[in-house]
Amino acid sequence: QVQLVESGGGLVQPGGSLRLSCAASGFPFWGYGMSWYRQAPGKERELVAGISNTGGSTNYTDSVKGRFTISRDNAKSTVSLQMNSLKPEDTAVYYCKAALRQLGRYYWGQGTQVTVSS
Repeated sequence: QVQLVESGGGLVQPGGSLRLSCAASGFPFWGYGMSWYRQAPGKERELVAGISNTGGSTNYTDSVKGRFTISRDNAKSTVSLQMNSLKPEDTAVYYCKAALRQLGRYYWGQGTQVTVSS
């Protein structure tokens, strides 16, 4: 059974930090690209950051470059998102996604709420 379980969300003041984690099971994590998406109320889900299966390549949406860092641990089947200098506009539900495009396999977690507010 495939599972992606996010954790680490919460309420933080502007300028603060949070670290999101996603624990994967039920599929060969090492072979999948991983990414974090977010969806704010009334907006479409957007890609925040992605990392290749080996961890050798990463990409970020422009609005988080220099503030967020994605990383993975294939031995532990986890992917993390370190979020620094948080802004109110970062408020959203954050989702973890696993992708193996060659086989058309995509898995999503259930999401974790991040709220940036004073």
